[in-house]
Formats: sequence, C-alpha cells, structure tokens
Amino acid sequence: MTLPILYSLRNCPYAMRARLAIYKSKLPVELRDIVLKNKPTEMLAASPKATVPVLVLSSNINGCEVIDESLDIMLWVLGKSDPLNLLRAATLSKPISSSDIAPPTKLADILSLIHLFDHEFKTCLEVYKCAKRYHEANLEDCRQVCEVYIQNLELRLSKHAYLLDKNESLADLALLPFIRQFARIERQWYLQSPYPNVKRWLNQYLQSPMFTKVMAKYPLWSPEQTVVKFGDI
Repeated sequence: MTLPILYSLRNCPYAMRARLAIYKSKLPVELRDIVLKNKPTEMLAASPKATVPVLVLSSNINGCEVIDESLDIMLWVLGKSDPLNLLRAATLSKPISSSDIAPPTKLADILSLIHLFDHEFKTCLEVYKCAKRYHEANLEDCRQVCEVYIQNLELRLSKHAYLLDKNESLADLALLPFIRQFARIERQWYLQSPYPNVKRWLNQYLQSPMFTKVMAKYPLWSPEQTVVKFGDI
C-alpha cells in the first residue's frame, strides 16, 4: 500500500500542526523532511506553491491529488480518522475543508477560533517577532497587540482545560505552534506574564511525549532514502 507523502519542515509552525493532526489521527504517512533552500523537484511538481506542508495523497497518469494548506491537511486526516473526536463530529458525511460554508455547528466554533488566530493574531505575531529581531522601540506596543488574543485564550482556559471545552479539539493543535512562537520571543517576560492558564496549557503540550515525537529530527529526504513512516507509530 502506498502511503500519502507529507513534505515537511521541522520548525515550520504550519508543518508542525499538520504533523500534530497526523499523529493524533494515527494515520501513517511517508514523511519527507526538506529545507527551503533545496526544495525537491518532486514537491514542486506536486505543488507549485512551493511551501510546506504538502500532502500528496495519490498519483496516477492524470497527476496527483494534493493538499497544500495546513488546516486542510488537518481536516482531511481527522476526517479519515478522529479517535479523540477532535473535530467534535462522530461521523462526517463528506470530507471537510476550511472553505466549507456550513460545517457542523461545533466544528464551526472550532474553525472560527482558528480563523481568528490565522488571520489576525498571526499578523500581529510577525510584527512582534520583527520588533524583537531588529530591536525596535515599539516592541512593547507590538507585544500588547498580541496580548489581546492571548487574553482571549487565558479567559477560555480559566473555564476549562482546553480552548473549546474540557477536551482537546482541533483548535488546540492548530494554535499550539503559534502560541509556542509567542512564548519564545521574549522568554523572560513570558515566564513572568499574567497568563497562568495559557502557560499551563502550553507547557502540557511542550512536555508531552507527543510533542517530542512530532518534533523529532529526521534526515533530509532524498530519492535514495529509506521511507520514513510517521503517524501510526
């Protein structure tokens, strides 16, 4: 049986969350770790977008079926196998995409939170990262803009263990890599910040065996390499 192929970059937050969902789904894939300075021609042929993650589902004489948006990869794998009910849907009548107009109600709540962070928080986060990197005078202002979104999570996590309710959902996995980035920008400030529930939630993930496996370092892929199986491990 030919496995789906995931082109990934270890520290890319989008590739990270794709791997998190694959790990949780227990669906095996062939993992191909790459570096952006040397993108494989096979990946570029599958997805001219040329960014990770890229999931190649199948190939035939007409080409290949490809998913190259991280959230859509998460939705696809969990639509196939969701043993922890991360989508809050015991059964799905059809595969779910992030572009669906009317997903199931509970999943709509999850996607709404992810959309907020993907389209608003991520922009603020990039500005904050640049302010730190280039020692800009407005660093504190940039951080405070991000904190509006962190306060949203802190309030949620004061009510239950995870972002939506008492159980883990797709939202937790999708936001995790970006909250990790936020925590690393000004590490000492973050450790003393007034967000105990966010820190608890993040630490729980960062110290978990799952995160260790998802962040494991693999040899860079080459056509001659032995297949690296990831997911159902």
